[in-house]
Amino acid sequence: MNKYTDCIDLLRKLVHAPTPSGNEEAAAAWVEWWLAQNGLSFSIRQGNIVVTATPPDPAKKTLALIAHLDTVSPAGGYTRDPYDPGTDPDKVWGLGSNDDGGSVVAMLAVIRHFKGQALPVNLLLLLVREEEVSGPEGLSWFYGPDGPFTQPVGSPDWLPQPDWAIVGEPTGLQAATSERGLLVIDGEAHGKSGHAARGDGINALYMALDDIAALRAHPFERVSPEMGEVRLTVTQILAGYAHNVVPDHCHFVVDIRPNECYTNAEILAELQGLCSSKLSARNLLHRASATAQDSPLRQAAAALGLTTFSSPTSSDWMQLPCDAIKLGPGDSARSHRADEYILVEEIYQAIDIYIDYIKTFTL
Repeated sequence: MNKYTDCIDLLRKLVHAPTPSGNEEAAAAWVEWWLAQNGLSFSIRQGNIVVTATPPDPAKKTLALIAHLDTVSPAGGYTRDPYDPGTDPDKVWGLGSNDDGGSVVAMLAVIRHFKGQALPVNLLLLLVREEEVSGPEGLSWFYGPDGPFTQPVGSPDWLPQPDWAIVGEPTGLQAATSERGLLVIDGEAHGKSGHAARGDGINALYMALDDIAALRAHPFERVSPEMGEVRLTVTQILAGYAHNVVPDHCHFVVDIRPNECYTNAEILAELQGLCSSKLSARNLLHRASATAQDSPLRQAAAALGLTTFSSPTSSDWMQLPCDAIKLGPGDSARSHRADEYILVEEIYQAIDIYIDYIKTFTL
C-alpha cells in the first residue's frame, strides 16, 4: 500500500453521498468504513470524527488537521449530476469534491502515513460538521462546555486542545496566513411620517442617507500588514410605501470585511457612535484570523517554499482560539458553483505537502 492508495475511491464515495450541513451522516459513514479498513483509531464526537495517529499524550503539545464533511446545496446551472463523481482518472467531479472532500481524503491519507510513528507532538485529525453554516454542532462544539477540549485530563471524553491547526480548504496548495472575517449589520432609521406636499414629518430615508454617508467616510485606523484596511460596503436600502408619504422607517444593510486588528464587537460599537440609526449585527462570530508573526506554522511554510497569501474567504479558522494556517488542495474559485471538480494530482500533491509540512514542523 502506498500513501495514495484508495483516497480517490473514497472521495468518489463521498461525492455520491449528499451531505448538506446538519446531515453529514452519509459522508461520515463512508469515512468510518475507510478508517476501519485501514486500522486507524477514531471516535465519533457529536457526529464529528476524531482520528489520532497515536494515543494522545497530555505532556505533548498538539497539532490538529481540520477539514469539514458538509457541503452547501447544489448551485444552479449544473450541467451534470452534482452527486456523480464521474470516472475520469484525472479528475473527480461533483458537489463537495473541491470543498472540502479533497482536503478530507488528503488529511486521512496523512494520518494513515503517520500511524504509530513517534512524533514530538500529538497529531489529531478533526473531520467536522456544519462548517458551511458555522453551526453549533461542528468545531465550536469541541470548545464548548460539553466538548472534549474542556474536559479534565484523564476523563474518557478528554482530547488535547490544539496548540496549532492546519485548516484544510481549497487554497491551491498555497498557505493562507490570514483570512478576512464577515460582519453584516442591519441599520434601522426611525422618523415620523407626514405628507410630502406639506413637508411634514421626519424623513427616515434622509436620516439613513446621512448615516450611510458617515459610514462610507469613516476611516478605520487599524490597518493589517497583510489584509490592509477594514472594507465596508452598503449593499441594500429599503424605505417608503407611497410617493406622497414621508417615510417613517428606513432599513439598510452594511457588508463589512474585517481585518484581524478588530473584533466584530469593536467595529459595531465604533460605527454605532457615528449613527442615529440603530445598528444590529446579524452575527459577531465571523471574525478575521491571522497566523502569528512568530508562528512555527509560518516557519514551516517558509522552509518548504510555500507561497503565502491573505484569503478573502472564511472557514472554520474563525472558530479556533489557537494559532492556525489554511492550506489545502483545489481552487477556491470552484467552490459553491456549478460543475465543481478537483484534480487527482492536486490531492496527491496535497498529501506530499502535508507530510513534508508536518515533518518540517515537528522535527
